[in-house]
Amino acid sequence: MLRVSAARSAASAITRVARVNAVRGFIAPTVSRRADFVQELYLKELKSYKPAQIKESDSAGQVQVFSAPKAPKSPEEADLANSLKEYENMVVDVEGSEAGSAPAVLEDWLVLEEDEEETTTRH
Repeated sequence: MLRVSAARSAASAITRVARVNAVRGFIAPTVSRRADFVQELYLKELKSYKPAQIKESDSAGQVQVFSAPKAPKSPEEADLANSLKEYENMVVDVEGSEAGSAPAVLEDWLVLEEDEEETTTRH
């Protein structure tokens, strides 16, 4: 008898668990339904998000104010006209000639030597 009552209680426990699982399976969403629910919730929150309006004064304490640097003054600009006049009035020095004398005659630097004909004796 003890075996029969144990078998009955085991069978009744199995049927109770099967009923609960059947009810839970019907109520509980499947994995694909859960993913859709999460995706729908995410999209709903994403669509309802409104970013704050950006104002001109928002960056006041965050960045420095830009100011263009001054152009540097060239040291030659002040005396440029006088330097140009000095350059134009300079006397051109030619190496190898004295000032005031006639220009030296340039020698021909390309000198072609005549080929010497070698006499060869054939044996």
